[in-house]
Amino acid sequence: MSDHNSAIKRMLAPLSPSRAGLAWGLLGVAAFSFTVPFTRVAVESMSPLFIGSGRAVIAAVLAAAALIITRQHLPRGNQWLRLAVVAGGVVVGFPLLTSFALTTASASHGAVVIALLPAATAVMAVIRGKERPPLPFWIMASVGALVAVAFASIQGGGSIRLEWSDLLLFGAVVAAAIGYAEGGLLAREIGSWQTVSWALVLAAPLMVALTMIAIVDQPPTGTPIDWAAFAYLGVVSMFLGFFAWYRGLAIGPMTRVSQVQLTQPVLSILWAALILREQLTWQTIIGGIAVILSAGIAVRTRLYRTPSAYSEGPEVESAPIDVTPNAVTGSGPAAAGWSFPA
Repeated sequence: MSDHNSAIKRMLAPLSPSRAGLAWGLLGVAAFSFTVPFTRVAVESMSPLFIGSGRAVIAAVLAAAALIITRQHLPRGNQWLRLAVVAGGVVVGFPLLTSFALTTASASHGAVVIALLPAATAVMAVIRGKERPPLPFWIMASVGALVAVAFASIQGGGSIRLEWSDLLLFGAVVAAAIGYAEGGLLAREIGSWQTVSWALVLAAPLMVALTMIAIVDQPPTGTPIDWAAFAYLGVVSMFLGFFAWYRGLAIGPMTRVSQVQLTQPVLSILWAALILREQLTWQTIIGGIAVILSAGIAVRTRLYRTPSAYSEGPEVESAPIDVTPNAVTGSGPAAAGWSFPA
């Protein structure tokens, strides 16, 4: 009987910190994985300008309320300029560019191209943090970029020239990567969710203006499903999803939890097939696997430095800026983890 009771106690015991961190991290990634498919749903009846700016306005209202309720201190000095960089990348750039791109590109296509974001963010963090990662990092980051370009070209009919939607998606990746890298540094000073919240508030006047322009130019209309998709983008993709993601990164270990972000494009492609009935071609499957593997190896190579590349002595785990992104959106971690939803 005592053995049986002991077994029950072990089953009812709370998750270990590592498993709890992974569980919260996966919950955040699952929330972000709907961003690309739901954007594709919304652009069927609403203008991409309204979707890209309006979702930021919704998130900014929620962020302002959270900052006021928790009585957060105002950022100081050049922190405002750095917040402008974060806002330009993840509040303005990524949502608008992806919204315009997904008016013509399929959700699965967009998910594969955006899967390059973890590696791109790592590159920007290396440049911003003046790190010196080993050669394999640069090799795999370059391979991932080449694979993404090749995939986009093949999907466009095999021509060398990329479609405008592909250029917009690559621009979104660059914009988000810059915002994530700067946000990772800034979050060490003012906090994780506070960084994205202040970035949303800072960008609010511009996004409100763009939303009004979009409404005047093309009054938004849509089915209840379209509006539900838009509401999800504003409430979850650009705000609430952060809380689960940050919680997971805060529990940690951060270097392990952050890598679950690589499952996001896989989930996005799956939702595109289930929700939008998009056909999964062998090019999409192979391209997605190749880009995700390249990004994963590049991120792991940066997070775990080899002794030969840095110093003599036993190998140790490095502590670089943890900037693994949420894709499509916009996510930023540091002391408590950061990332933005895409």
